[in-house]
Amino acid sequence: MLSMIGLIGGLALLIYLTMRGMNLLIVGPISALFVAVFSGMPLFPQLVEEGAANFVGNYMSGFSGFVTAWYMMFLLGAIFGKVMEDSGAADSVSEFIVEKLGMKYAVLAIVAACAVLTYGGVSLFVVAFSVYPMALSLFRQANLPRRFIPAALAFGSVTFTMTSAGSPEIQNWIPIQFLNTSPIAGWEVSAIVAIFMMIFGYWWLKRMITKAVAKGEKFEARKTDPMLEKRELPHPLMGLIPLVVVLVISFVFHDSLKQSALIIALLGGVVSAYLLNRKYFKNFWEAISEGTMGALIAIGNTAAVVGFGGVAKAVPAFQTAVDAMTNIPGSPLIGAAIAVSVIAGMTGSASGGQAIALPLLAPHYMDMGVNPEALHRVAAISSGALDSLPHNGYVVTTVRAICGESHQDAYNPVAAVTVIVPLIGVAIAIVLFSLGLGI
Repeated sequence: MLSMIGLIGGLALLIYLTMRGMNLLIVGPISALFVAVFSGMPLFPQLVEEGAANFVGNYMSGFSGFVTAWYMMFLLGAIFGKVMEDSGAADSVSEFIVEKLGMKYAVLAIVAACAVLTYGGVSLFVVAFSVYPMALSLFRQANLPRRFIPAALAFGSVTFTMTSAGSPEIQNWIPIQFLNTSPIAGWEVSAIVAIFMMIFGYWWLKRMITKAVAKGEKFEARKTDPMLEKRELPHPLMGLIPLVVVLVISFVFHDSLKQSALIIALLGGVVSAYLLNRKYFKNFWEAISEGTMGALIAIGNTAAVVGFGGVAKAVPAFQTAVDAMTNIPGSPLIGAAIAVSVIAGMTGSASGGQAIALPLLAPHYMDMGVNPEALHRVAAISSGALDSLPHNGYVVTTVRAICGESHQDAYNPVAAVTVIVPLIGVAIAIVLFSLGLGI
């Protein structure tokens, strides 16, 4: 009982302190310590036999294990995003999409710009920073309430693109190492679910905005609003080619290199972006430096919550919870979806949730004969649902740091399109796989 109180209390503390604005690198260990103390876990390796569970050892094992496995992908992904941003390639692609769709489809233009950049491998945070100035300009011209901008950015970035078959985002690649699958695992079902999420989510977002406008809400300008910088941009095609390079290389090398193919793919994206757009860079080496620092922060934040999971999964209450989730009657995919969603929600991270859940769940379900491609896709889609609770790093950064909104004003629309829509999507995926589609 105390262990369960510690596990639930540690999660609550993690969410509360994050909502208060505390750094995840501090919040992670503090919350994990709460779990350890209530579960009677020894604090230091020197107090236990070699290999036995302890707070410091388990936390750092989870932290360092995630960094070891994913640092190169985070590093090159962040650098690629910064190179695309600094050269103006990301802005060029975004502006091209906005220009073609026009003011009547302002919200759709923002969603589409985010989707193209995300599916091309640009970091989620870079996408939000890159598209926000154009989103602000469009919302201003269309006189739409600005509190919906975070929802538009998030919907285009972390839903139907992030976890879909073929996506170079790591949320689609983490299951590969545990299930020996490919980035396009379960692509038939993935395509159907992605189309559903895209259409239903966009309809819901537009409906929320229309209702707000009908109630008298409108755009309210601020003195701190950034203005779109007038600069010479590369041709949109020169911005699209590096995105295509990332996708093509990742598929070409996947069979031989598995998840390490993403390293070559992202490196190819960086090189092609530089060669094609080198005359448009403000400062290439500064972009590399900023990307490196961004990667350290991003992987540090994710590893901090994976470390929390490293402690949480060593206490008795966690195994009790996993046993309950993996023994849910019906399709094993339901248990997998619930487990990954809950753990992603606990950690506030889709990648962190998968990194904690799949080492435990994959052997269990594979022994039961569950189709690995179905499990891959269900795990990926479900990881992108409850991860977007208020304490999620992307949500906090996008709502507060980028858009300057409060959770009170902006989070409900974000939750609708990034939590509820993916939850419905994963339910559809489970039904389709259960009917034999894509298996």
